Formats: sequence, structure tokens, C-alpha cells
Amino acid sequence: MPTRAVSVSAVAGMTMVTIGSMTANIASYLLHLPASRILGVERYGEFASLLAAQLVLAVPALALQSVVARELVRGRSRRALRALGYRCAAVVAVLAVLVSPVAAFALDTSVLATMSALVVAPLLVLLATEQGLLQGAGRFGRLSVVLASAGFGKVVPAVLVLFLGGGPGIVLAASAVGTGVVAAGARVLDRGATVGTGDVRIGVGTVLRASQVQLVLILLSSVDLILARAGLSEGDAGIYALGAVATKAAFWLPQAVGVVLYPRMANPDHSAGALRSALAVVAAIGAALVLGAAVASGLVTVLAGQDYAAVQSYLWIFAMQGACLAVLQGALLWAIAGERTMLALVAWLGLAVEVALLTLVASTLEQFVVIAVSVAAATTAVVCVVALTDRR
Repeated sequence: MPTRAVSVSAVAGMTMVTIGSMTANIASYLLHLPASRILGVERYGEFASLLAAQLVLAVPALALQSVVARELVRGRSRRALRALGYRCAAVVAVLAVLVSPVAAFALDTSVLATMSALVVAPLLVLLATEQGLLQGAGRFGRLSVVLASAGFGKVVPAVLVLFLGGGPGIVLAASAVGTGVVAAGARVLDRGATVGTGDVRIGVGTVLRASQVQLVLILLSSVDLILARAGLSEGDAGIYALGAVATKAAFWLPQAVGVVLYPRMANPDHSAGALRSALAVVAAIGAALVLGAAVASGLVTVLAGQDYAAVQSYLWIFAMQGACLAVLQGALLWAIAGERTMLALVAWLGLAVEVALLTLVASTLEQFVVIAVSVAAATTAVVCVVALTDRR
């Protein structure tokens, strides 16, 4: 395909996926606003911690989508890939049950509330299977519909329960129900697609290798929030949780770039060029988001209330952390596409350093966010240099 045609196709795909993912992200952020006001600073801190734990257990879903898209590009059949999704969902469901008591103890939350947060994980795995099939086939218009629907399915029931007086646990349970409905309907959008020819069984180990890459990304974007609940006062932890929304925004908003360019990353002939394009575009978007956070920081008290005024000075730093991690995500997606997952060892080392510093050194909100952004920037720089100089 000519370069111009590829570029036009990529831009069109990014536009569609951006619309879908931004719709989902905006819906998610709209959940944080009423939650921060209705639950109060302390209960909102609990709510945000449960969401972070939920995101960690949902890592296999993120990895599965990447594996399914890659294997579809290589000719695997949809039947084999859906079977892989069912097996992964079963494994994650068992993990959710086993992990809930441990997570509840670590986060100082009830087991019921924690299980309500984690029960969504196997549903996200099933949804990710369908998203991976659409992604690998380049059906980005339909993928954008699924992404947007998933956002609303997760948020609308939760907001309704929130306004009815539900606590963090029941709110997250309602979110899980909405996600399940969307997962059940997503398969319809993949009808009529071409069928691959590779029916060889794909082992769950393939997903596990990709999962450790996605896991370190999620932990780097969440560990500071989880540790803040233990290392800061309840009030400061709640304030930090709201600032972390900017981190999530800067981390997730550019994801359309990786989604669209990922099939090219999985093709050895286009892999290097796709990596350079992804890193350049994501870095530009990140810079714009950091600037936007600095300019719009005054809106924090307007939207969330005066209780969160302390976060205004640090909002751009939170956004910078997310922007660095978004670039890191682009490089590690390339590693998954080319099965170079050993590159994630650099990120794991960065995570270990961050946990040590946050646990042993940090004691204030400012120290937490400065350590988090410094580790994110250093880790991203090393991984990108290694990826860009790879000659395989």
C-alpha cells in the first residue's frame, strides 16, 4: 500500500478511535466528579483506591487485546482467538475471588466492596477479545463504537447508584453490570468479517508474557495512588486521588495512536516506522495536555470544590507523569507486537525504584508526585532509546 494511502488510513483510524476512546474517558471522568462531591474526601479516596486495584486485575484484558490483534494479523482464526478469550476470562474470574481478601486488607476496605470492584475484570477480558478482533482487522469505526459503549456502560449505572446513595462497593458493582451488557453485545459488530485460517490452539502463556508488560505499565500509573492511601493522611490521599485523574487523562487520551498503529507494528516490514510515528505523535499530544493542565488548573475548585484546592499547583506535574507513561506505553506496545517483551525489564526496575522511594522517602503530597513523575520520565527515556536503536 502506498505511503500516502497508509497515512490517510492511519489518520482516519486514529480519528475514529480517538472519538470512541475520548467518549469513554470523558464518561469515566464524569464519574469522578459526582463521586468526589457525594462521597466526600475520605470515601472518595477509598473509591479511587478500589478503581486502581480494579485496573491492576484488568491487566490481562489489555494484554489479551494486543495478543488477539497481533495473532489475527498473522492469520489466526477468530474461533481460536475467542477460545483463548474464554480461557483467560475463567482464569481472571478465579483470581478476582482469591485476590479480594488480600486487596481488602491492603487497601483497608471491606471484602464485599473490593470484590464488587474486581468482579468486572473477567467481563473486561471478554470485551477485550472482541476489541482485539476489530483492531487486528482494522475495523476502527466499529471499534470506536465499542469503546464508547463500554465507557457509558461502565459509568451510567454507577452514576445512577451514586445519586441514589450507594457507597463505593455498590457503585462499582453497578459499573460491572453495565460492562457485562456491553461485552455481551460487542460480538455482533464483528459479524461479516473474514475468517482466518490458523486454528492452532494459542496458550494462555502467550497472554501472560504480554500481561507482564501491561502490568508494569498499569502499576507505574497506579502505584503512587495506592501507596498514597497508606502514606498520606486521609485528606491528602483524597486530594492526591483527584490529581491522579490528570495522570490518567494524559496516559489514556493518546491511546488511539497505539491502537491504530499496532497492526503495522506487528508487521516486520513496517514495525520501525510505526514505532517512530507513534512516539512522535504521542509525545506531541502529551506536551499539549501538560500545557492544558497548567492553564486549566483553576477549574479544579470550580468542578470539585474548595476541599481540593491544594492540587492546583501540582496538576501539570500529574499530567506530565501521565504523558511520560503514554510514550512508554507506545514503546512497550511495539515490544508486544514484535514479541520483544524482555524490554519490560527496564520498566520493572523503574517500578521497584519508585516503590522504594515512595515507601522510604516520601511523606508529603509534593514528594509523592515529584518522585512519580521523575521515575516515569527516566524509565520512558531508557526504554525509548533501546527500542529506537533496535536493529532486529
